[in-house]
Amino acid sequence: MVIRPAQHTDLQDILALAASAGTGLTTLPNDPIRIEDKIKNSVDAFSRDIVEPGPEYYFFVLEDDVTGKVVGTCALVAAVGMDEAFYTYKLSTVVNTSHDLGIYNKHKILVLCNDYTGTTEIATLYLSPDYRGGINGRLLAKSRFLFMADFPQRFADKVIAEMRGFSDEQGRSPFWESLGRRFFSMDFAKADAISGLGSNQFIAELMPQHPIYVDMLSGDARQVIGQVHPDTRPALAMLKREGFRYQNYVDIFDAGPTIEVPKDQIKTYRASRLLPIRVGTPEGETESIMISNRRLQEFKTTVFETRIDTDELIVSAEVLERLQVKEGDTVRAASLRNKR
Repeated sequence: MVIRPAQHTDLQDILALAASAGTGLTTLPNDPIRIEDKIKNSVDAFSRDIVEPGPEYYFFVLEDDVTGKVVGTCALVAAVGMDEAFYTYKLSTVVNTSHDLGIYNKHKILVLCNDYTGTTEIATLYLSPDYRGGINGRLLAKSRFLFMADFPQRFADKVIAEMRGFSDEQGRSPFWESLGRRFFSMDFAKADAISGLGSNQFIAELMPQHPIYVDMLSGDARQVIGQVHPDTRPALAMLKREGFRYQNYVDIFDAGPTIEVPKDQIKTYRASRLLPIRVGTPEGETESIMISNRRLQEFKTTVFETRIDTDELIVSAEVLERLQVKEGDTVRAASLRNKR
């Protein structure tokens, strides 16, 4: 399996993945025009000289090197909110007190904000159901952290991930039904899809600008604030092991948590090593090691069973061919499993 930048020739494979993803993953729409735009924006980002992070979109695919088929996607947005406002709800607390009546009440409120403007976002993570299990999901998600470590100037000091919020088997979001529908007068899926188009002006036009008292929402809506969709739990657990934390920010549509971490505190980013690569047979106890070739436009990452606690990285000749490097070249390596 190889991670590489998406190319225009990947369009049909990516559209097939988008079709299998169904609703809920608005950053991977089953729309050839929008996917083609994402690929074009990504190709431009990889070819651009960067002084500081901006609205660049880096789109990666997971390719089965045997069949040549694209079986997964992931992406990085270098700095959100630079072209369009990036909205979230911050869950805060207000206190109402009456000394005369002896009443002290704490209330949770949701405040519409743009606090994450300029941060880097990890996005568009999707793996074909036929390839789930084993190491593929971890490789797809963690490869982005190797890319950040190879090109840190392209990304902000803080990294976020918007996690998919709870919805039932019919795609119904309790939070949306209690709040969003009252102001947008449309189904959750339609509003989420419009937002995925990249234009958020309608949010500013229709969303209430005043704080929302959580106590005034339905019981079902209150219970799902900050909760993820059942299918998203494994991804959330993996990101928490990387150092991401929930800081009371949630999505304005489904109330899914937005989690964050300082870039240099991401475990894979921090633990990755630069090592010369050599063909051979690793000795002793080995583990699954991610390896990147440290090239920008020809970026590739793969996995090999070897050791990272040595002065050089011992791999097979096939790995050199897969990464398009030669013996003696310096690569970046990190364990696929976080060390506790």
